[in-house]
Amino acid sequence: MNTQATTAETASSSMRWVRWANLAFMLYVLLVAVSMVSSGFKWSVGEQAKTLFEFASHPVAGLMIGLVATALIQSSSTVTSIIVGLVAGGLPVETAIPMVMGANIGTTLTNTIVSLGHARCKEEFRRAFASATVHDIFNLLAVAIFLPLEMVFGLLDKISQWLVSPMLDAGDMSMKGLNFMKPLTQPAVDIVKGPLATFGNVGGVVLIFIGIALIFMAITTMGKLMRSLMVGRARDILKSAIGRGPLHGIASGTVVTILVQSSSTTTSLMVPLVGTGVLKVRDVYPFTLGANIGTCITALLAATAISGEYAVFALQIALVHLVFNVLATLVIFGIPVLRELPLKGAFFLGDLATKSKAAVAGYIAFIFLVLPGSILAFTA
Repeated sequence: MNTQATTAETASSSMRWVRWANLAFMLYVLLVAVSMVSSGFKWSVGEQAKTLFEFASHPVAGLMIGLVATALIQSSSTVTSIIVGLVAGGLPVETAIPMVMGANIGTTLTNTIVSLGHARCKEEFRRAFASATVHDIFNLLAVAIFLPLEMVFGLLDKISQWLVSPMLDAGDMSMKGLNFMKPLTQPAVDIVKGPLATFGNVGGVVLIFIGIALIFMAITTMGKLMRSLMVGRARDILKSAIGRGPLHGIASGTVVTILVQSSSTTTSLMVPLVGTGVLKVRDVYPFTLGANIGTCITALLAATAISGEYAVFALQIALVHLVFNVLATLVIFGIPVLRELPLKGAFFLGDLATKSKAAVAGYIAFIFLVLPGSILAFTA
């Protein structure tokens, strides 16, 4: 009897390790998939992507360009790095600041799409969609507060000028070698890209769709694995790591996103945790704010690799991204009345999502397509 119990316990333990290994592999697949979407867009559009940014003389137009570009690329890190390069090439910092704000909104599309993977279960979808949209609403609120301040007073421009003033004589500060995620994901992306090379720019479009399909597959599989793994001690450890408190949640989100160098990925990982009931929306809210701060590292690394006449301005726009996200966290999360607005909005959208899938499609289309398209057409 004892032998049978021991054998059963060993088999159960082995299966558990297999599930953890599968979960780690699905995490890697998700990282590769996000890289595929980013790489596919850059491949299909090429250098023409930069022209998206070059006519943003109006601040609101600049905001919408940053939003649309990031929604397409699925990486605010990529967009802000392009903006850093443009500023290094002579694009005025004041023109680039609204684009950086728009990138913050555009990056929230990824986890909103990821939440659709839970659409088959009404209660899961309610929680998952609320978890995703709390990030959307926070970033929309941040822009609603700080874009007018920037347009009237040049707030972020002045703060970033003050921060870079001691560095005016700095030379080449390259830190590109710290990006260790790319060597891990790039080989897998290259394997998929290889056979598509014969199709020219169309291959980039195909790569985007493959990446999106892999994101759905990875998240769906991770959700199933988490339901079986996040019980007992493992569940308690995870909840204590993220849900220990607001400051700890913000710090955790910052550190994890610095390591992964993608806020889209880290916030997307939280969606199935909330959808499957492991964590609550209120638990992951501070974590998403930390992800906003952590994603600034990529643009900062890109800026430190630049030398020459406009190097200090490239560093300045990277610091604008950091200052914007830190100030948004301090102001919105620090003031109780404002702190609750993203949560209330997310819960409302979560409830709405369970009543009407058309409302979900309408929300995504309005925020990421209709609104920016209309404003760009009007300002043009």
